Amino acid sequence: MKLPYGNADFYKIITEDYVYIDRTDKIQWIEKAGETLLFLRPRRFGKSLLVSMLENYYDVAKAQQFEKLFGHLAIGTNPTEKHSQYLILKWNFSMVQTYGDITEIRNALHDHLNGGIRDFAIRYKSILSEQIEINRDNASSSLMSALSSAQTTPYKIYLLIDEYDNFANEVLMAGESDSQERYHRLIEGEGMLKTIFKAIKAGTEGRGIDRVFITGVSPVVMSDLTSGFNIATNIYLEPEFNDLCGFWESEVAERLYQIAKECNLPPQKAKEALEIMRSFYNGYSFTYQQMPLIYNPTLVLYFMEHFNRRCEYPRRILDSNLAMDKGKITYISMLPHGDAVVKNALSEEQPLAIAEIADRFGVKEMLFAVKDNSFMVSLLYYFGVLTLTDKETDYGELIFKIPNLVIRKLYVERLQEMFLPRFEELDRAQRVARVFSQTGDMQPLCDFMEDYYFKVFDNRDYRLSNELTIKTAFLTLLFNDVFYIMDSETALERGYADLTMIVRPDMRRYKLLDILIEFKYLNLSDSGLKSSEIKSKGIDELKSLASVQEQLTESKAQLAQYQKGLEAKYGEVLRLRIYSVVALGFERLVWFRVD
Repeated sequence: MKLPYGNADFYKIITEDYVYIDRTDKIQWIEKAGETLLFLRPRRFGKSLLVSMLENYYDVAKAQQFEKLFGHLAIGTNPTEKHSQYLILKWNFSMVQTYGDITEIRNALHDHLNGGIRDFAIRYKSILSEQIEINRDNASSSLMSALSSAQTTPYKIYLLIDEYDNFANEVLMAGESDSQERYHRLIEGEGMLKTIFKAIKAGTEGRGIDRVFITGVSPVVMSDLTSGFNIATNIYLEPEFNDLCGFWESEVAERLYQIAKECNLPPQKAKEALEIMRSFYNGYSFTYQQMPLIYNPTLVLYFMEHFNRRCEYPRRILDSNLAMDKGKITYISMLPHGDAVVKNALSEEQPLAIAEIADRFGVKEMLFAVKDNSFMVSLLYYFGVLTLTDKETDYGELIFKIPNLVIRKLYVERLQEMFLPRFEELDRAQRVARVFSQTGDMQPLCDFMEDYYFKVFDNRDYRLSNELTIKTAFLTLLFNDVFYIMDSETALERGYADLTMIVRPDMRRYKLLDILIEFKYLNLSDSGLKSSEIKSKGIDELKSLASVQEQLTESKAQLAQYQKGLEAKYGEVLRLRIYSVVALGFERLVWFRVD
C-alpha cells in the first residue's frame, strides 16, 4: 500500500497508484455553490490536495488525460460540463515568507504572485497568443496582463488560491513588537494584499476570471479585506462539505485492516489500531447539523505510514507537523482573558458555549472586544483546536469541545508552560508523574501540587475554585500520550470518571499501571478549619475529618460504578489502581487508594 503522507499532488497520487480517498463526487456541489468560494479548514487537513484535485479536473491542458485521472473515480462516470475547460491560475500563500520588514514581505508576496503568473504563461504558451508582461514590483499589473492575454483565447480562468491567510496570520501572530502594525500595512487602506484582491475582483467582472476557489484557516483576513473583496461565498459550514477534507471512520478502518493483512497480523490488531486512532485523531465536525465525525487526514496518514512500514504503531502519537498548532493556543492565551478560555476548554462540566460561530470579525474586533468570548472560541474552532458538538445549552448556545487527545495534549502543554515556567519545576513534575504511573504512590504527586501548583493560583482562581480546578491541575501533570490513552470525563456506565489513564495496547508489555481517579473539593468553610489549621495537621488527621470522610464515601460509590465500566470494556488486561483525592481549598490534598 502506497500512502500519500505529506503528498498533496493529485496527479502524482493518481498516476503513481497511491491511496486516494475519493471526494470527486463533491465537485458538482462545489459548482452549484457559487462562482467565488471560500472554504476553511484547520492546518494540515487536506486543503492543498483538494485544490490540486480541482486544478487537474478543470485544466484544459490535461484534457487528454482526463480519463486516466478521473475515469475510475466517482466524478468519472458523470463528469460536469465544465471539466477540462479552464486555464488554471494557482497561488499558494503559505509559500510567501513572513520574516523581515514590510518591504521584504511585500517583495516576497509580489515574487510569489508573479511566479504563479509566469507558470501560467509557460503552461499555456501554445494557447495564449499575446505575451504576458511580468511587472516585478506590481503583481496586480502582471495579473491584468495575464487576463488580457487569456481573453484572446476561447477559455476563461479558474483562479485557485490555497492558504490565502497563511502568511498574513503568521505575520500577525509572530509575537514581534511591530506584528500588528505590519499586518495592518498588509491589509488596511491600500495595503498590498487588499490591492491584489481588488484586482481579482475586477477580473471577475467580465475580464476573464470565471471562477475562484479560496482555502484558508480562518475568516479573519477575509473580513479585513471585505471592502476590497466582498464577493466570496462561505461554504465551510455547509453540511454537504463537512467531509470534503478529512476521513470517515469506515475509510480509516478499511485501510487498517488491509495493512494488518499485509503485515500478517490478526484482524484484532487492526481493530485495536482503530480504537487508538479514534481516541487520538477523530472528533471533528464542520457543520451545525449532526453528522458523522471526521478524522484528521494528516494524522491518520502519519499513523498508517508507520504501521504500514514497520507493522507496529508509532510510539509518538502526535505528528510533529501539527505540534506547531500549540502556537495558536498560546496566541489565544495571551489575549485579554484568553487564558481563562484555554483553561475552560478542558472542562466537560462547564464547556465553552457561544451563540454562533463568528465569521465576520477582523483583527481589531478580535483584539479589543475582550468581553465577548465568541471571538476567541470561534478562532480556536477555525484553528481546529476546538470543534462543534451535537449539543446545545438550554439557551440555544452552541457547545464546543476539544476534538481528541492529540489536541488535548497541546492544551495541556500550554498550561504546563503557564503554571510551570521553570525547568526545575517541570523536571520535578515529570519525575513525580513517572513515579506515580510506575508504583502507584500518589504522595509525591500531591506534595508537588501543594508546593508548586497551589502557589500559582491567584485570588480569582481561589474564589472560583472547585474540583474542576484540581482535576485540570492533575491532568496537566499526568498527561502522557506515549504510554496512555487518557482523558477526563470518560463515559462509563452512564457516568463520567474524572480522570482515567489506560495503558495503550501496544505499551502493555511495560509494567505500567492503569489509573482511575475521582476528585472532590472542600471549601475551607466546609472543612470547619482555618487555613493555618489545615496546614499544621498531619495527613492522618486530615483523613479522619468528618467532612473528608463524607467526600470519600461519595466518591467510593462513584468509583465502584466506573470500575465496573472499565473492567467490562478492557477485561483482565487492566492493572487498575483506583484513587479518591480530596482537596481542602488550595491548601492540602488528601488521597485514598480505594481498590
